[in-house]
Amino acid sequence: MIDSKKELSSEQHTLYIEVVPEKKRVIDKDKSIYEIIPKHKRYRVYIGKFFELKKGLHSVFNGLREASNRDYLELMINSGGGLVNEGQQFYNIIQEKFYRRTIAYLDNKGYSMGALLFCMADKRVVYEYSDLMFHTYSHGSRGKGGEVKSHVEHTSKKLEKFFYNIIVRRGFLTKEEFKKMVIGQDYWMDTKELCKRGIATHVILEGEEITAKEYLKKIKKKKKTQKKEDESTLKDSETSKKD
Repeated sequence: MIDSKKELSSEQHTLYIEVVPEKKRVIDKDKSIYEIIPKHKRYRVYIGKFFELKKGLHSVFNGLREASNRDYLELMINSGGGLVNEGQQFYNIIQEKFYRRTIAYLDNKGYSMGALLFCMADKRVVYEYSDLMFHTYSHGSRGKGGEVKSHVEHTSKKLEKFFYNIIVRRGFLTKEEFKKMVIGQDYWMDTKELCKRGIATHVILEGEEITAKEYLKKIKKKKKTQKKEDESTLKDSETSKKD
């Protein structure tokens, strides 16, 4: 039995499990219509570097596998990337236990495997200065010539399919961009670009969570306002010089 709050840690990541009590949300007060949100658990993982050298992710994933089909997963990502194998383990647990019930927050940066993990979520939330970077994988092999060739070809085929399914099939990069990425092109994206591409679904701004579309409208409006203010300031400055 899990207590109301529980913490499990690996070297690089920390899992917090919290029981969320049943809630009643008003739909129509006059007609006494309410939505009942049953008691469930929130699994929140703070994601660091994908580079577990000692015990691996056993305790974290064992905790996640206790989830029921009412529970949901939150990923708080601030990661420079790391081992693809560990990222694939997160992909597997999402598919197994949190399918369509995963929220990711890009808390500062998500590079390489951190970017892929962010893209795995159903709802993807960024902040004003969040930062994301896609690039290709790195891997190697040791052994006899034929073994190395076979291993490299197999791994390349598998990883390219994994990356393609997460990034291209969801429309986050085009096929042409992906081809360039595989041969070495890096793609750096700020909050505006993440919203334009649909990678981010929501933005937290000034204490409020808004949709990516709302954020783009806000910054467009802000840009127009700033342009008018700059033009007005320039005009006043020129008038002052004439006087």
